[in-house]
Amino acid sequence: MICCLNPDCSNPLNSDENKVCQACDTPLIGLLRNRFRVIRVLSDEGGFGRTYLSQDVDKLHERCVIKQLAPKFQGTWSQKKAMELFAEEAKRLQQLGEHPQIPTLLAYFEQDHCLYLVQQFINGENLLTELQQRKTYKDKEIQGILLDLLPILKFIHDRGVIHRDLKPENIIRRHSDGRLCLIDFGSSKQLTARVQNKIGTSIGSHGYSPIEQIRDGKAYPASDLFGLGTTCFHLLTGISPFQLWTEHGYSWVTNWRQYLRRPLDAELDRIIDKLLQKDIRYRYQSVDEVIKDLSQKQPLRLLPAVKFAGKTPKTQTQYLPKKYNFLRLLILVSAAILLFGFGDSWYKQFHQMQTSLFSRLSKENNHSRNSEAVLSQQQKITLGNISLANTLSGNENGILSVAISPNGRLFASNSDRTIKLWNLATGKEIFTLNAHSQRVNVVTISSNGETLVSGSDDNSIKVWNLATGKVIHTLIGHSDSVHALVISPDGKTLVSGSDDNTIKVWNLETGTHIRTLVGHEFWVRSMAISPDGKILASGSFDKTIKLWNLSKGYAIRTLRGDGKTITSLAISPNGKTLASANRDRTIKLWNLSTGQEMRTLVGHDTTVTSLAISPDGQILASGSRDRTIKLWNLSTGEEFLTLTGHTNTVTSLSFSPDGKTLISGSEDNTIKIWHVSR
Repeated sequence: MICCLNPDCSNPLNSDENKVCQACDTPLIGLLRNRFRVIRVLSDEGGFGRTYLSQDVDKLHERCVIKQLAPKFQGTWSQKKAMELFAEEAKRLQQLGEHPQIPTLLAYFEQDHCLYLVQQFINGENLLTELQQRKTYKDKEIQGILLDLLPILKFIHDRGVIHRDLKPENIIRRHSDGRLCLIDFGSSKQLTARVQNKIGTSIGSHGYSPIEQIRDGKAYPASDLFGLGTTCFHLLTGISPFQLWTEHGYSWVTNWRQYLRRPLDAELDRIIDKLLQKDIRYRYQSVDEVIKDLSQKQPLRLLPAVKFAGKTPKTQTQYLPKKYNFLRLLILVSAAILLFGFGDSWYKQFHQMQTSLFSRLSKENNHSRNSEAVLSQQQKITLGNISLANTLSGNENGILSVAISPNGRLFASNSDRTIKLWNLATGKEIFTLNAHSQRVNVVTISSNGETLVSGSDDNSIKVWNLATGKVIHTLIGHSDSVHALVISPDGKTLVSGSDDNTIKVWNLETGTHIRTLVGHEFWVRSMAISPDGKILASGSFDKTIKLWNLSKGYAIRTLRGDGKTITSLAISPNGKTLASANRDRTIKLWNLSTGQEMRTLVGHDTTVTSLAISPDGQILASGSRDRTIKLWNLSTGEEFLTLTGHTNTVTSLSFSPDGKTLISGSEDNTIKIWHVSR
């Protein structure tokens, strides 16, 4: 089907063979800018244009969103203002899109007297749709929403931007990891003296936007916090703030508690009340103030990738064939046993068992309908000198990290709150580790193969005995999520990087904290240690790489490159080359001893997310959001092979110690095992 781009067309979908629209006789455009194929209308902007779901044919038909501005009344104040806001939205996305929970700007152009803004598609549901499906939210879920959204608001406020239209429709829960994403920066405004002190244009949504914004056109960080408060109120009560504003103006915020279905936790009640203050003087003035109050009882600052109870089991069991009905009975009987035998913990155990079993059965039942069947161990697809030996798919959520043991016999992976240990040769699961209270972001294995270490959104690090699966130490010290872990070659030192912008050095054997390295201004998401254990490299969302003397804890130098976000690091076995992946789709190779940039590798279509170097130092492997793995000659920088097969972002790569196996983890919930023959 081809979609008509006339914003007034009543029936825009047409057959591919049509040259003009069957409904309005407008000439049809197959590809916008010879690149974007419009699939269908997502929303109508009231005569000024539409928002479309589209495909980027230059990126393997990856889905994207196209916003169209086609004002009817040329030369009017309304048309001029609309064009102004549209251009500002493009600038905001270009500025803010590097944040993983804000859509990335892909293109901005004019065609046939219309303006088009192309942005990343967030696959998920907005909170209004989620509310309509589930009807109610608990206190802890509202706390989780606050904890996930507040760091996004801090990110945009720190860059001088006010969103000005916070409401459930503009917040999407991403299917892949459960994270909340903030969209629609069409109303956003740069925080300047003009915005703060002069009357401007009133923009926002009545009921969700505060009085200073609607009445005077003024916008502050506190204005967004009012929108955050009204959003939480809407989710808690199911009552639209717009409806209340229509009936009562702003007077409803003084007695908002009367609409609650049940009393709130005292701390959450106090926080929402302060968010909803009509007078800005009595409202929270900054995100940090809210986080401080929220952290008094809830120390976590980021929401884990959670699937809400009530959705998963029902949809997974809905289409099971009758031959599996006996399993339903088995589960019900098991539930009764758990209920009477284990007291309050029965439901959690029952829910985990039900979800796991029905998920596997559903996947088996739908196997023939899958676009890419899971490969068995006997099936191999040969790709040059690399063959795909196995695909493991027993996970409910995306794979964030993989790590192979030094003897090459087993490997670890993490998905949501669980860590799985696998037999590398057979692809069989050995056991599952569960101890973190929030999502696990990264796993690594010590050089002696005896210890597994995991970092989590619960701000903790856990050290496990790899043989027994028991927790040896829980390391507490970071004040935000832990996303990066490396262990020194001698196995004695552990280094952790966190979203609290710090790096901590630990004695791995005793679990004691040695020192904290401070210098990065934003999240530390990647690290690598040189083979001699002397140099630590850290990459941050502050767009820098820092090289540290690991034993003494001081910064040697800072590498800045092209000023792009650093997503992954790897150091060659000879300790001479540092590879860094950047948000701008490139990979840079640096001389580790001098800090000089040697070359830039270009080949991926979008962000490079993971790097690994083979033990012989000849191959650099890179994984990307473009769903591919590329293999490079590390000496020459030449790309010699592209591996395809994953259907979502490749998040993690790891070579076996003998270099004969490469493992890749992906947000498509699978792990692929590749055999390397040279």
